[in-house]
Amino acid sequence: MFFLISLAIASILAVVLHGTTRRFVRTRLRYVDAVQQGIAPWAAGGAAFLIGAVVVSFLPLVGLGTALTVGMAVGSGVAVGARDIKQGTSPVVYGP
Repeated sequence: MFFLISLAIASILAVVLHGTTRRFVRTRLRYVDAVQQGIAPWAAGGAAFLIGAVVVSFLPLVGLGTALTVGMAVGSGVAVGARDIKQGTSPVVYGP
């Protein structure tokens, strides 16, 4: 039972964080050259994993696998967002 709850939490976090990170990179970081570097997804994913590893130590239902899933979702979101910028599929954002 706890495994299914933990799996659901990790899956929801992965989908939400991947989409949020991809949108953030496409809209807010489109003019930042450091995002286009090959190390950027690894650095973002590693930082998310380290922060997640600290947070999950205090939570009873999730574990290190959830932190790893969060790190992979953030890293893939950065990579896909940077690819969108390179290919020109980044949406035009009006306003602040």
